[in-house]
Amino acid sequence: MSVHSNDPTPPFDPSQPSIPISYPIKTLEELDSRSYFSSFHYPFNRSSVPLRPNSASAQRPKILVCHDMQGGYVDDKWVQGGDNSGAYAIWHWFLMDVFVYFSHYLVTLPPPCWTNAAHRHGVKVLGTFITEGSDGYAICREMLSTKESAHKYAERLAELAVALGFDGWLLNIEVGIDVKQIPNLKEFISHLTQTMHSSVPASLVIWYDSVTIDGYVSYQNQLNQQNKPFFDICDGIFTNYWWQEDYPEQSAKVAGDRKFDVYMGIDVFGRGTYGGGGWDTNVALDVIVKSDVSAALFAPGWVYETNQPPDFQTAQNRWWGLVEQSMGNVVQKYPSELPFYSNFDQGRGYHISVDGVQVSSTQWNNISSQTFQPFVEYAGDSTSETIDVLVDFTEASFGGGGNLTFRGTLEANATFSTRLFSGQLLMDSLPVHFTYSVKSEGNSQLGLSLAFSSETEGEKTLLIASRGTNRFSSEFNDVIVPQRHTKPDDAPGWAVEEFTISMNGFTLNEIRAVCYNDQPPFEYLAVLGHIKISTSNTPTVFPPSTSWIVEGQDVEWGDSQGSKTVSLKISWKLKDGKKPPYQTYNIYVEKQSIRAPETKLDGEGEYIGVAHVEALYVSQLAIPSSTSSLKFMIQVCDVGGASQKLEDAPYFQLNVDRYAVVTALIATVAFAAGFTLPGGYKSDQSDQDRGSAILSRESAFGEFVIADSVSMISALLAISFNYLSGRPMVSGARAGTYYKFVTFNLMVLFGLLAEAALYAVLKPALRLAITACIIVFFFF
Repeated sequence: MSVHSNDPTPPFDPSQPSIPISYPIKTLEELDSRSYFSSFHYPFNRSSVPLRPNSASAQRPKILVCHDMQGGYVDDKWVQGGDNSGAYAIWHWFLMDVFVYFSHYLVTLPPPCWTNAAHRHGVKVLGTFITEGSDGYAICREMLSTKESAHKYAERLAELAVALGFDGWLLNIEVGIDVKQIPNLKEFISHLTQTMHSSVPASLVIWYDSVTIDGYVSYQNQLNQQNKPFFDICDGIFTNYWWQEDYPEQSAKVAGDRKFDVYMGIDVFGRGTYGGGGWDTNVALDVIVKSDVSAALFAPGWVYETNQPPDFQTAQNRWWGLVEQSMGNVVQKYPSELPFYSNFDQGRGYHISVDGVQVSSTQWNNISSQTFQPFVEYAGDSTSETIDVLVDFTEASFGGGGNLTFRGTLEANATFSTRLFSGQLLMDSLPVHFTYSVKSEGNSQLGLSLAFSSETEGEKTLLIASRGTNRFSSEFNDVIVPQRHTKPDDAPGWAVEEFTISMNGFTLNEIRAVCYNDQPPFEYLAVLGHIKISTSNTPTVFPPSTSWIVEGQDVEWGDSQGSKTVSLKISWKLKDGKKPPYQTYNIYVEKQSIRAPETKLDGEGEYIGVAHVEALYVSQLAIPSSTSSLKFMIQVCDVGGASQKLEDAPYFQLNVDRYAVVTALIATVAFAAGFTLPGGYKSDQSDQDRGSAILSRESAFGEFVIADSVSMISALLAISFNYLSGRPMVSGARAGTYYKFVTFNLMVLFGLLAEAALYAVLKPALRLAITACIIVFFFF
């Protein structure tokens, strides 16, 4: 992948094809015009993952996380993924209810990677509408000039949320409002809330504690009568951070039965926040929980931005561990429905694998690629734990770029157990099929523990382990030995374990990993590649390639460092017009040889990226000189982790310079024809015109010379347009159109050239000359 700039909104023409990015709307005029929907980038910015239902009770304190990092739109702006394996990510989704993407632009649209990852875990996503400074003051005056205007802009915001697939808005009006316009401000808030509710069930509009009912910017740091009129017409309030210890309790009293809609703000960077933020964030959380209201965590990226030791992953796990301790519960529980699949991918890494086979060794980041994240517990600062549990990007992956690595030491007959998932999966009469992959060293063994509960039969715990199970018979209600499958040579070291159970009427509450050794050595290393739970163990049947329409658009040829390149948009859809039920597509390319069209220059196909919508933009793909065509293959993947075989996948075939071959050939023939003249040359030594064309005085010969000259010039012109179609200073589409037009006319001229040559030579046999010319005419 190419190196990208960190400028969040580089100057560009959004209507022109380029690498898809997420970007904000900066002006009221841009919002009003709806120009975003005509952008080339818009289709790529639609989220593809629907919001997973959250079965947790709504009558409890909630957690809102407001993401604010370096102005927004950093590594996450690259919709198709970036090349920074160290990019910021969040994986403690199980502790969140709401995720807000924040920046200081007028309309902050969440990049789809955040919406996809959050929705997969049941977390709602909000964009931000903010007005600040003198520009913000002018925007509010215009927007709130009439009731109709207030309604219009509310509808524009709702339309964007619906189209891009996120769940609502944080409203942050940080400028003074003319008191005469307060009624229209309330109309704006109310109409946006009602429109969102009617368009997106369970959507949210949250008001930020800034402007009071009198129109002044005056942070109240609590819910009171100065900001309650706004709270009453939307779904909640996000208070400022400078509250005192008794403010959460006072806010709860003012809110009444809506106390959980009060989100007390905590700035993780500190900056006047109660408790000081940082590693003391839990001080404020403890007060909030005691007061029975909700919390809004602003900028938890503090851990990342301030390089907290010893490393980002460890520090992040520690910080969120403190949050979990204060909140005292897990907000999101999974698995809760089937199929369930996790390969522990955090959306970043050093390589990418598919079904145990590594397909890319390039650094990357793309939060859309996150599957369900494990509930890994922070072990604390003590050294009592003998096994470290982490996502180790240097270890092999079974799928994506993640894994769960268990490394340390175990004494003889000792075991180590850690939580993987806290679920709420009700089992019915159908058997449930489990699959997981393991790679281990020496005598390191890795099993799974499943905890079930039933109102009538109580609790049961099952152990899934492949060997050395006798020692566990007294610790579990049952021990199941799974069926083991060893992966082929292209996925060395991976063993896939499978088993099926029936637990009708029970609920699966927890999945744990169990590490054990049954003999020396006691150094322990095991890698868990994936877990899949489904109601069927039969392979997924994907639509065949003939069921799809695959198109290539906006093809641009170019060159880079002496190598020919191509950029294009590839899109696909089902022929029956139905929306595909898939969220992930792996894209590969085969570069086929000129000399042997069936020969693949890159083996089975080069992995070039992943798409989460039915389109991918390929940018400056290098093409070897011996390439005759490119075959782009779209590998369809289902939500259960299965992927279609490449030989059955839909594809798009792109011929490389199909016109250039024609023009180059015609140019060669036309050049040769200029010296190999019809009728030959005069060779009589006594002739003063020796060496000249024998038919030079014939009118037909003159027609031949003119046709040959025009053919030669046209061929060179067509080749020039072919070259210019890939140059940055010339419109590739326009040059390509000229190129095809000139090539077509060139072929006609070449036909005339052939006719003129035949006629010049066969003129004495007039009937034969005419017949030959007619044959050539109908051929061309």
